[in-house]
Amino acid sequence: MVLRDFLDGIRVLDLSQYLPGPFATRMLADMGADVVKVEPPGGEPGRYFDAEGHPGDSPFWMVNNAAKTVITLDLKSDDGRAALATLIGAADILLESYRPGVLDRLGFGAEALQQMNPRLIHCALSGYGQTGPYKLASGHDINYESLTGGLDQCGVPERPVIPFPPMADYAGALQAVISVLGALQGRAHTGLGCFLDVSMAESLLFWNTLSFNAPMARGRGLLNGGAAFYRIYPTADGRFVSLSPLEPKFWDNFCAAVGRPDWQKRRYEPLPQDGLIAEVEALFASQPLAHWDTLLPVADCCYQAVLRLDEVPGHPQIEARGLIDRSGRWTDVLFPTLVDGGAAAPRRPADEVPVTDVLTRWAGATPPSDGSGDG
Repeated sequence: MVLRDFLDGIRVLDLSQYLPGPFATRMLADMGADVVKVEPPGGEPGRYFDAEGHPGDSPFWMVNNAAKTVITLDLKSDDGRAALATLIGAADILLESYRPGVLDRLGFGAEALQQMNPRLIHCALSGYGQTGPYKLASGHDINYESLTGGLDQCGVPERPVIPFPPMADYAGALQAVISVLGALQGRAHTGLGCFLDVSMAESLLFWNTLSFNAPMARGRGLLNGGAAFYRIYPTADGRFVSLSPLEPKFWDNFCAAVGRPDWQKRRYEPLPQDGLIAEVEALFASQPLAHWDTLLPVADCCYQAVLRLDEVPGHPQIEARGLIDRSGRWTDVLFPTLVDGGAAAPRRPADEVPVTDVLTRWAGATPPSDGSGDG
């Protein structure tokens, strides 16, 4: 079996924009789903999301929409809406990222969709969800992280920092994919689709369950900077290393490797371990990265140099797994699950076609009469 066998025959309509929805549907495409991305005339805003704003030339858009078929529909026109209705009737999954109420105003509310296709799994991926006082509020990743407590625990004691990659966006995408796959399995038993309300904010909130039960003061907790054995340290040449020997045996290995057996029992000092942190920091600052890269990887002490982004593709571990694809115009990272020992095949670029092609392929439908739904 290969990865693309998993969802072979499953049809996905993608009405999402920017990052979370397109990333989610790209994962479905990686697993073999037939994903058709529907864009308005002129394209979705993600096409313009590059340093100079060149339409159709954004690596952000190209990478997130690889392996999909892309069509243009004017959903403000009768023919555009008619074409979408036909595609919905033939789809298994509809994933959209509109604000609550937009699809209702276009004539594709929950009741209408259920009548068009009772087997349809409709996933609405939004910032704050379909209900509640924030349901129509604007926002992006750091707003969702701010609401759900993550930023309060991320950074240094003086202030939070902006995490990257954008965690709420990817958490929402993953939650959407997990929910859709579960709904597909449920439909196999019931024969019916369902409506999935996925919030990016709540997807990240879900990740904070541990924090609510064991809160960590920013920069002073076990896993966010307060422990000497779980921290990032600078080296003499301006580089950085990460050290995470949480288990006593790995901490003992580290202490032995650097000639400081007296630190072994200090692992249990109260948090924040400011004194021990200062000593370990002085140690790492005494030598360049190359010294630590020679000494510590063989010591089995949960050590890793902080690689610059341009160093990542050439790292032996990354190369051995074969997930970075540089065969096309853009650097791509393949689906990170090896099936029966094999990595995923490279993604094809997005295929932009007239809507008539998809209507014929999915439903054998007659194209809109005046062409206004076509692109």
